[in-house]
Amino acid sequence: MHMASTQTSRIIPCRHTPFPPASAESPANGKGWAVLRHVGFASFYRHNRSGKRFSVCVRRSYAEPNGLDGPGFTKKSQDGSSSSALEDDQKEGLVLGTQRHEGPASLASFHLIPQSGDAKATDSYTKLPSGQEHATPDTEENILARITFNIIFVAAEVAPYSKTGGLGDVCGSLPIALAARGHRVMVVSPRYLDGGPSDKRFANAVEVGCPTKIYCFGGVQEVSFYHEYRGGVDWVFVDHPSYHRPGTPYGDVFGSFGDNQFRFTLLCHAACEAPLVLPLGGFTYGEKCLFLANDWHAGLVPVLLAAKYRPYGVYKDARSIIVIHNLAHQGVEPAITYNNLGLTPDWYGAVGWVFPTWARTHALDTGEAVNVLKGAIVTADRILTVSQGYSREITTPEGGYGLHELLSSRKTVLNGITNGIDVNDWDPSSDPHISSHYSLIDLSGKVLCKIALQKELGLPVRSDCPLIGFIGRLDFQKGIDMLLSATPELLQDDVQLVMLGSGERQYEDWMRHLESLYPDKYRGWVGFNVPISHRITAGCDILTMPSRFEPCGLNQLYAMRYGTVPVVHRTGGLRDTVENFNPYAQEGTGEGTGWTFSPLSRENLIAALRIAVGTYRDHKSSWEGLMKRGMQRDYSWNNAAVQYEQVFDWAFLDPPYVK
Repeated sequence: MHMASTQTSRIIPCRHTPFPPASAESPANGKGWAVLRHVGFASFYRHNRSGKRFSVCVRRSYAEPNGLDGPGFTKKSQDGSSSSALEDDQKEGLVLGTQRHEGPASLASFHLIPQSGDAKATDSYTKLPSGQEHATPDTEENILARITFNIIFVAAEVAPYSKTGGLGDVCGSLPIALAARGHRVMVVSPRYLDGGPSDKRFANAVEVGCPTKIYCFGGVQEVSFYHEYRGGVDWVFVDHPSYHRPGTPYGDVFGSFGDNQFRFTLLCHAACEAPLVLPLGGFTYGEKCLFLANDWHAGLVPVLLAAKYRPYGVYKDARSIIVIHNLAHQGVEPAITYNNLGLTPDWYGAVGWVFPTWARTHALDTGEAVNVLKGAIVTADRILTVSQGYSREITTPEGGYGLHELLSSRKTVLNGITNGIDVNDWDPSSDPHISSHYSLIDLSGKVLCKIALQKELGLPVRSDCPLIGFIGRLDFQKGIDMLLSATPELLQDDVQLVMLGSGERQYEDWMRHLESLYPDKYRGWVGFNVPISHRITAGCDILTMPSRFEPCGLNQLYAMRYGTVPVVHRTGGLRDTVENFNPYAQEGTGEGTGWTFSPLSRENLIAALRIAVGTYRDHKSSWEGLMKRGMQRDYSWNNAAVQYEQVFDWAFLDPPYVK
């Protein structure tokens, strides 16, 4: 038959398990076994040519006299009870399995899987035009990925164990979404202990018992591993005395830790050893892994794979992806520190960096340095950023922070994927932190959240007064100077402004000063509080984000999910996620979810906020449309996981980096 002419309608991955051989009691063509249909081999052949190992099985459709209750989720029995169809996979679903034989362009062999019962199989063929790609419908079976990987996340922070910003959110949520789609996922991060109550976050992690010696920084360092299995993910924590100190993962009140290069070099070496030595679930992840190194803290992982392991035949089938969350931080240290990284001298070119003349400290300064993120960009198989807009910006002189030419040279392997959000934690219909719940169908609870927030902060209770919010770090990147300088003029109007954040001391003091000047219109909460951030998101009408650059941004996603309209600077992920309001589109019903402005200036920020305030006051129907369109957006992590899987496929198309 023609390879591209037929296909099965539903193909999903399955785990291979040993099956009993055919016997006289259960012959292959007897009642105990069933071959449902022939399967087109084109897609299998295509994947085998690319050298991928994969596992595929066919889910059969059948009918029983008792029928099915619902779309394949429960099955009624004769006594009226029901059972999960997923629990009955041996009976209801897995009929044919495939396994790749080694060798070039080899086809998959099929294994028969026993079935029970007198189910009647039904064929499901789909005629496709010649050359058309195989596709499967969007049904419940497609929740699982067609090809599964052993994925190793490496990150300096992962929520809820450690978090200072969006990096922790991503590395705490995306692995769970990928595991739910059938991948085997390990997350490797330091075991931060500060001697306080926060240490309880690691209470469920137990020591694995595989202490490992690592050579770097001129000696042998010993690390141990702690492990917790949660949400379908192996959470692995690297333990070393350098991670046991008060402060954040990166520093304390006195600034960044002076030994950060040592601490994160140790993390990278340990992360490369973990898949080889840790018997998680009874067996190791092995050498054929896909490493996702997040930001410069994990940037040494792709370099180590190429320089330390592959020359000796280890990890020759592994791939690596560097995920850039913020290009402004690159792990730059003096060139003399190269000898500390555990690399041979001939690999200096991968991480070597020279500062431009204008950035050097004195006339005799040669500008030579070690740049860990640069090494990752050179050696990684793929490069990802956390939004499409940011992937374009980092190839420009304005957004590339000195790496724009290198990134431009690797444009063919550079992509951007917008972050998702935890739709369970951020759900206005069930959020435990807000006073009243509401939803797309019933928005009445939002005004009650606004009134409760005004009462809590001591502002005059006015449900008709536009309430503007800001949540974020108080630093130059977030455009906090623009917002604070615009506040006196903005508060001349009949509005209220609430700000939550911590950061540079000058901005914290400025917030306190503004509160004393405008006690009936302004509140500044210095610090960060998770429940209060939820209540501000739910209670405000408008959320503003005047960031100078924003790789992705999460607060605008939270705001739209809560029916709070964002007003943002048109940059990076903000440009990708906030659609500018157009009241005349869609036959006058309008389109868009907020307002974007550019270029960034105090005047443009004030103008955009005043347009939003005017719409809130005078055009209630348009405002409700803005709220509802934002709430309808789907920014779940499952959507992002599907896009990540496409990049995983691409990573394995080409050979790994070899010097």
